[in-house]
This record gives sequence, structure tokens and C-alpha cells, in this order.
Amino acid sequence: MVEALARWPARGIPDRPGAWLLTTARHKAIDWIRRDQRYAAKVAQLAALPDSAEREPDDRLRLMFTCCHPALDRDAQVALTLRAVVGLTTGEIARAFLIPEPTLAKRLTRAKQKITTAGIPYRTPEPGELAARLDPVLRVIYLVFNEGYVATAGDRSLRRELADDAEWLAGMLVRWLPDQPEPLGLLALIRLHLARWDARLDGDGNLVLLADQDRARWDQARIRSGVALIERAATVGRLGPFQVEAAIAALHDEAPSWEATDWPQLLQLYTLLEGLDPSPVVKLNKAIVVAEVAGPAEGLARVEALADELGRYYLFHATRAALLRRLGRDDDAHRADAQALGGTQNPAERALIQRRLST
Repeated sequence: MVEALARWPARGIPDRPGAWLLTTARHKAIDWIRRDQRYAAKVAQLAALPDSAEREPDDRLRLMFTCCHPALDRDAQVALTLRAVVGLTTGEIARAFLIPEPTLAKRLTRAKQKITTAGIPYRTPEPGELAARLDPVLRVIYLVFNEGYVATAGDRSLRRELADDAEWLAGMLVRWLPDQPEPLGLLALIRLHLARWDARLDGDGNLVLLADQDRARWDQARIRSGVALIERAATVGRLGPFQVEAAIAALHDEAPSWEATDWPQLLQLYTLLEGLDPSPVVKLNKAIVVAEVAGPAEGLARVEALADELGRYYLFHATRAALLRRLGRDDDAHRADAQALGGTQNPAERALIQRRLST
């Protein structure tokens, strides 16, 4: 009857209205029966799937675990995966490792040669082998996010598509390995940083440092989600560096202003992180917090103690310049900024340093 009311006013009443209604009703009934049969078949297929099917990773995540073979050293695993699976350039990977590009190229060549000569099989690891490969996979995703958060080359300062991709991969890893706390920590860290994304550049595309960002523009939903992930990871009881880094990011995100940041608690967290990851970059970040707690002179002393390890790192020089400027040593700060400028190709970072050099 509904079909008749839709068609007859436009097409006219058929010669045998009753027969038309019966034929139309029969066709619609057959369509409904077929749809019900297809639906029942799909429900049966879904019911037959194993419980873990909803946590299956996408192909890239499988490839990451495949490339991170324990026969290779850890840095080679990460570098090879970033190149072969993610598609970052050799230069981008080298800057992430804070080493010259030729050094990274040789490392990749040696890793490929070892795979060939040792006959390392190219296969997805069994479930029992995943734990041994988890750390390098986490680092790969973290470095993908870093490249999106601050691009190391090209004409774009930020690459949101890479940052979003890293969040997606971290989320897939959490769903695939729900009982592992470090994927939760990494996903929390990524979300807590993405919460500040809209405030990181001003209307002219200039970089806005954390201390100067409009916190009203931060994504509070992402912050709440990140904090919830940290709390979920804590219930597992195995602390790792990504969980501590996420806690550091959460402390910044929850502070109402830069001045109101709980610097003593941040220093405690960085001390904890340094025990888990005593890398020079962690020590550099800790020195920035020390400068807020104990003053710029103490922070500068800690920064300068890292000169041998971080002399090629532009943020070492930029951090040193900022502390020198706070101490009134403007000429020394100017020289340090000039060194920092030579170490970054990011357009927004270069513009920020150039503005400092012009004052």
C-alpha cells in the first residue's frame, strides 16, 4: 500500500490494482527473506571468529614486529623498521637518533646484510615471541609521533598525519596486547601531547612554546583520556619509561599555568625516568626542570655537562641559550642560538630562533 501511494499518483493507477498489490507484496517479501538469510549467515560467521579477532593488528603493526628481530641490535631494529615499514627517510631517522646520516646509512646496510647472511626468517612472530620485540616496536611508534609533532625536514613544521597515525598504531597495540602497561603509557603520552596541538602555532604559523600557550585551547577530552590510560597502566604494576613520560605530560597538561606547574613533583618524575632511561636527552629535559626548581645557574651546569654527548643536538644549544639569557649572558646566549639554528631544518623552529637572534 505504501509503494502504491508513492507510485500511482505519478504513474497512474494500473489496470488491475489488486494484482499489482499482490505482485509487489510478493517481491518485497522475497527481498526481506533474502536479507534475513544473509544477515543470519554473517552472524554465524562472526560467532565463529576467535575471541581475539577484534584485537588483530593491522598489517603495519605485524610488519613492525617482524622487522624487530632480536638477532639485530636494538637500534638496528628500530632504524630498519622506520625505513622499511614506516617509510621515513634516512635523514629523518638519523636526526631522530642524533647521529650523522652516513652513520645511519651504514647501520641500515649492516642490518640488511646480517638478515641475508644469517638467514633470519621473515615471518610474523608467534604470540610468545612478542614480549621480546615489544620495546623496539614501542620506540618505532614513538619516533613516528615525534616526526609528526616536530618535523625534522621539509617545508612543514608539523605533520599531523604522522602524529595521528602513531596514535592509531598505539591504540591498535593496546587492543592487541591489553595486559601490557607500556603500550598504555605510550598511547597516553601521545594523547596528552596531541591535546596541546591547536595551541602550538599562532595565526601566522609561528611556534608557541609550552610556557606561552593558550591553555584554554587545549583538548580537555584528550587530557582526561590520557590520564585514564595512565591509571589503567598503573593497575598492572610494571612501571616503564613511557608511563613516566606520560605522567610528566599529564602534570604539565593539568597545571593551570606555566608558573603554577608543580616543578618539585616534575623533578621527582624525571629522576624516576632517568633511572629507567638514563639517556642524555632525558638528562637534558631534567636539567630544564632543575632550572625551575634550583635556578638557571644549576640548570645550566647540568646542561653543559652533556656537551660531549649532545653537542650535535640543536635543542642542547637552544636550551643552553635560554638559560644563558636568564643569567644575563646575552652574548653567550646569542652564540648558542646561532649553533641551534644550524642544527634544525624545521621552519617554525628556525623562525623562533631567528627572532631571538634579531633582538
